[in-house]
Order: sequence, then C-alpha cells, then structure tokens
Amino acid sequence: MALLEVTNLGIAFGGLQAVAQLDMKLEKGDLFGLIGPNGAGKTTVFNMLTGVYRPTEGDIILDGVNITGKKPEKICRAGIARTFQNIRLFNELTVLDNVKVGLHNQVRYNMWTGVFRLPGYREKEREMNKRAMKLLRIFDLDKEARLPASSLPYGKQRKLEIARALATNPKLLLLDEPAAGMNPNETEELMNTIKSVRDTFGVAVLLIEHDMNFVMGICEHIVVLDYGRVIAEGPGEVIRNHPKVIAAYLGGD
Repeated sequence: MALLEVTNLGIAFGGLQAVAQLDMKLEKGDLFGLIGPNGAGKTTVFNMLTGVYRPTEGDIILDGVNITGKKPEKICRAGIARTFQNIRLFNELTVLDNVKVGLHNQVRYNMWTGVFRLPGYREKEREMNKRAMKLLRIFDLDKEARLPASSLPYGKQRKLEIARALATNPKLLLLDEPAAGMNPNETEELMNTIKSVRDTFGVAVLLIEHDMNFVMGICEHIVVLDYGRVIAEGPGEVIRNHPKVIAAYLGGD
C-alpha cells in the first residue's frame, strides 16, 4: 500500500476547473516533485491535500485512511504537514516556541493542569523543550533558540518553518517553494537538509519548486502540471527532455 494515493482528484471554482483527474502515488521515503508553470494548479493540490480546499471529485488516501475533505487539523494529526510559499512564522515568538507550536498536536493535559501549572503541565513542557531543541540542533538553529523568529536571516527562517512542520511528527512533508528567495549557497545547503530530513525521520517529501536545478538535484520522481492536468511524470532525465514540458514552459506546439 502506498503512503499517499491520490485518485482522480479534482476541484472546480465555479466554471473554472483548477485541477482535474490527478493520479499520484508516494511511497514512504520518496522525494517527489510537483512542478509546472505559474497557475498550473500546484498550490491548489497542496491545499486539497491539507484540507484547505475540499475536492469536488476524487479521493486522497493516506496510509490506508481516506482523508478527503477532512479539516486541516485532522489531516495534520493523520500525518501531513506543510510549509508555505510565503514564510508564515510567529515572528514575535522565539525560535524555540515556534517549534513547540508544532508539538501541541501531540501533547495532552486538561485545562486546569495548564491554568494552575500543575506538575503534569511542567513535565510536558520539559518534554516539549527537549524535543524542540533536538529538532533545532538538526537544523543548526539551537544557538538561536531564545531569539525572536523575526531576527533570523531568510534562509534560517525557511529552515525553522520546516523544523516546525516536522515537529507535528508527519508521515508526509509538503514543501511549497522551499528554495524561493535563497542564494545558491543557501539552496545547496537546503537540498542537503531535505535529504537528511528524509533519511533521519523516514518521511516522504512532496515539494513544489520553480528552481529546476533544485528539483533535478533532489527529486527522484517528478509530476508536471499544466492548466491543472498532468502532462508528464517520471525521473528528472525524462522530464528534462519531455516535449510537452518544454512547450508548457517555453511555448510551442
């Protein structure tokens, strides 16, 4: 059984069919790319996978469970986490607290335990601090743990957003243009980080990216969308020379 199986997935906004007849399978540990020109429907696919949009057709099966149309918090608990095109950190919170936000879907104590700071609360907080710091060390952010997130340079903010997503303990990590705005050195470092995350945590990674060097350098399988439909899929060497992909990006018959 595939970790993620998407069958005949589609969504229409009024008379506009944004995505249609999407089939996609990801196995545990896959590094998978979803690419296409602007407006091809890539982020719309992410929004359906995470419950932001409810599909008008098709099914999304995660690890054998149908999650189609479920609310975002239920999908997060089921095992899908994501980052965004535009970084969405809690800028006034510390780097450490940003990661701890991602842990709250796994920590349980009742309201009174939290209000009165009872021993159960303090124990859970210590546990969360320990787990958050472990994640920060993986991303080389532990020295900035007590700084506000807004004080980090752009590349480290991107890494912090990935660390926060990983804190939710996902089976599948969705990265929406993770290399956007990065310089070549930051991009290469991010590629190594994503590969390390896959190997360390055993998660599958599905990413959207416009940097083709990044995509070809990291993704083992690529799906190409154009006007909401799949026009090609396969490994990088197949996609690079596919005539429909070249036409979609550069124009032509």
